[in-house]
Amino acid sequence: MQITKAEFRCSSEKISQVPKDDLKDIAFIGRSNVGKSSLINMLTGRKGLAKVSSTPGKTRLINHFCINNSWYLVDLPGYGYARVSKSKRGEFSKIILDYVLKCEKMHFLFVLVDSRLEPQAIDLRFIEMLGDNGVPFGIIFTKCDKLSATQRRKSVERYCNVLAEQWEELPPMFCTSSEKATGRDEILTFIEDCL
Repeated sequence: MQITKAEFRCSSEKISQVPKDDLKDIAFIGRSNVGKSSLINMLTGRKGLAKVSSTPGKTRLINHFCINNSWYLVDLPGYGYARVSKSKRGEFSKIILDYVLKCEKMHFLFVLVDSRLEPQAIDLRFIEMLGDNGVPFGIIFTKCDKLSATQRRKSVERYCNVLAEQWEELPPMFCTSSEKATGRDEILTFIEDCL
């Protein structure tokens, strides 16, 4: 898939505000500071489309970007950021749960995890919640350029082993680097097939 057009459409505080058309949503979520905005900018080939911040927890709204006038790329708020007040944080905020579990536009969800870290409990709980609710999702390993090929393979294997304890079938997985555009073609081809 070639992305020829990517434009910001709207920010929503609740799912009643998301666009009311029949374009499908392909959504991206992950822990705060996992590299979501950088990945979105890399996928769309537009540097400033999603705002990149060194301060975790910046995305607090559901952001819809219209791609090629045919589908939405959706930037969801990060979860698990400690400097957001407990009431705002919950485990996963209401806005995230409402969107992921109730928004009928959502067609597929990518969960971003930092390839450099051991599988994080909060990511695993989120993935388990998706499985319990039958939400279609895949996993994107970010910041893979920071690892050697061997470290990267071990990181993915570690994740597969942890997930295999609960899952009969593992979700699709992608290794990416926003700096080097690694994984871009694979993800866009997957999205195209998905749609």
